[in-house]
Amino acid sequence: DTPLSEGVGYAIVFGFGAFFSVFTTLLVYLDRKDNGSVQTSQDFNTAGRSVKIGLTASVIVAQWTWAATLLQSSNKAWTYGISGADWYAAGASIQVLLSGVLAIEIKRKAPTAHTVCEMVRARWGLQAHITFLMFCLLANIVVTSMLMLGGAATVNALAGMNINIASFLIPWGVILYSAVGGLRAKFIADYIYVAVIYIVLVVCFYSVYIKDFSTDEINAGLEKVKSYCEAKCSEIFSAADGVSFFKSYSLVAPSQTIARAPMSPCSRVPLRC
Repeated sequence: DTPLSEGVGYAIVFGFGAFFSVFTTLLVYLDRKDNGSVQTSQDFNTAGRSVKIGLTASVIVAQWTWAATLLQSSNKAWTYGISGADWYAAGASIQVLLSGVLAIEIKRKAPTAHTVCEMVRARWGLQAHITFLMFCLLANIVVTSMLMLGGAATVNALAGMNINIASFLIPWGVILYSAVGGLRAKFIADYIYVAVIYIVLVVCFYSVYIKDFSTDEINAGLEKVKSYCEAKCSEIFSAADGVSFFKSYSLVAPSQTIARAPMSPCSRVPLRC
């Protein structure tokens, strides 16, 4: 059983795809009409080289929030508590900072470049250019497959929609507005994605951490789990054959002589029977 019906899953896929395609295409059309911008190959591929810092920041967030990030960060948070998600984000932030420094230097030293492979060919020649072309092609295939399968698996879990059909339908919304507006349309769509992401985050934070004027179910569940002792957790977190997968963690080193306080895998607070 799934929380939503299969028809709702099709409505989500078609609805979101149509909304982002029509809305983004409309914004690109208004930009051409009001600002008098002309669609050229340079504007299509580089967004006119006039993207400001706010739009760039939203694009970075949108590109970073993909299936692997959402699933792995949740897995680390479940395994290691809130510190797992924090350290996962801290480790991934290094690449973003280095990419920003690299982008600044590229803008200074190769202001008319279009792609990474173009710069590699200018610096290291044809063989390195072909090598990087293959690397970039494989990276795009892997990332595109991961995004499509992640989205399809999510719709399948929510509404029971066929994964193969969902994987086929989800990319079409992106294909349509990208074919019309190029990179500029992609940036505008990313800005909308980030707005939706932040709205969802605010709602989740409000529901989880604020009890007043919010749902009490999450808070009541946390309080209930926090009240469990180690024996109760071992009983609850057990397989059908009786094998427990509950792990007890200590707040102090085993070599110390003071009593160790076991912790619940969910609450990560000291518990005693």
